[in-house]
Amino acid sequence: MSRTSRTPRVAGLFAGIGGIEVGLKQAGHETALLCEIDAAAAHVLQARFPGIPLRDDVRTLGNLPTVDLVAAGFPCTDLSQAGRKIGITGRHSSLVDHVFRLIDSPNGTPTVLLENVSYMLRLDKGEAMGHLVRRFEELGYAWAYRVVDARSFGVPQRRQRVVMIASRSLDPREVLFADEGNGSGFQDLIGPVDEDCAYGFYWTEGLRGLGWARNAVPTIKGGSGLGIPSAPAVWVPATGEVGTPEIEDGERMQGFPADWTLPAIEAGHKPGFRWRMVGNAVCVPMAAWVGRRISEPGTPVVAFQRMSTGGRWPLAAWGARGERWSAEASMQPFDEEPNLLKFLAQPLRPLSSRAVTGFLSRARSSRLRFSDGFLDALEAHRLRVS
Repeated sequence: MSRTSRTPRVAGLFAGIGGIEVGLKQAGHETALLCEIDAAAAHVLQARFPGIPLRDDVRTLGNLPTVDLVAAGFPCTDLSQAGRKIGITGRHSSLVDHVFRLIDSPNGTPTVLLENVSYMLRLDKGEAMGHLVRRFEELGYAWAYRVVDARSFGVPQRRQRVVMIASRSLDPREVLFADEGNGSGFQDLIGPVDEDCAYGFYWTEGLRGLGWARNAVPTIKGGSGLGIPSAPAVWVPATGEVGTPEIEDGERMQGFPADWTLPAIEAGHKPGFRWRMVGNAVCVPMAAWVGRRISEPGTPVVAFQRMSTGGRWPLAAWGARGERWSAEASMQPFDEEPNLLKFLAQPLRPLSSRAVTGFLSRARSSRLRFSDGFLDALEAHRLRVS
């Protein structure tokens, strides 16, 4: 693909609100087909990708146009730690098999990009990854995957996702392993509070988990522990503020322009759908990075070690024709260090007394550790807003 001057063409399956496709467009690719079954997300795609053919159900999609790349952030419902945990055979996540159906031909799509949750590497001893690898190798593709953190691309959201490239025309190592940060990692451990930072957490949790993130919010999700789509909360120690970002900043935390999902509301969908769509989306700058490396592959800069059969799936690996190698790659292709306070374009919406009361009740009965002053700050906020 990198050896031609022709614009690479993409078929976007399970397109959601177009996160992969927007990122690929920024990298010089063009979308030839979109497929998305969610009605609200489809309204966003119609408004943001005018003139691009849009199909509603991958199960009834008979064939693909001639494209250079198939992109699919396939459903994580059965693979997510917060989801059903049924595995790759679940009713939703098994829809990825339609990707293999559509590329199954000697002259099939040269390259495939998949994205999903990192928990898939642990669930059922990594059976989901094993399934993907087997299917790609049956069709003659070399493959590589890497868990990457969205913060590496400058957005203040801890979002760790598996990015997988499979190809018959290029070496996937030259896409995913040509960039590597200094390995310092992000400092999210519970500990002393830095007054110059803001901290993100899940106000809907507090009993078994917290989602604590320094200078970022935890993963924006399509649902929550309370069964509703919602924004993570932010605590600003310097001012005592406790609130949630507005949806426009939530869109920006995924790399979209503000109001990207507004067409769904204009089409009659409920405002709460916007957080669900954003939470289900793929991070735009991550997709742009992959798109640029597909067009301009680079020399791998990480080491590889042969994997033993039946071992655990590491955070990064590659393989072909039955051989597998782990990659000593971090979750940070780049050393970006986002600053949540500087990123937010709108004031936080104060967390309600009811929401804080529920969180504090769960937190005080849990065995979780909290940074000194955090629960006291929440109690002070509750008294102010009540």
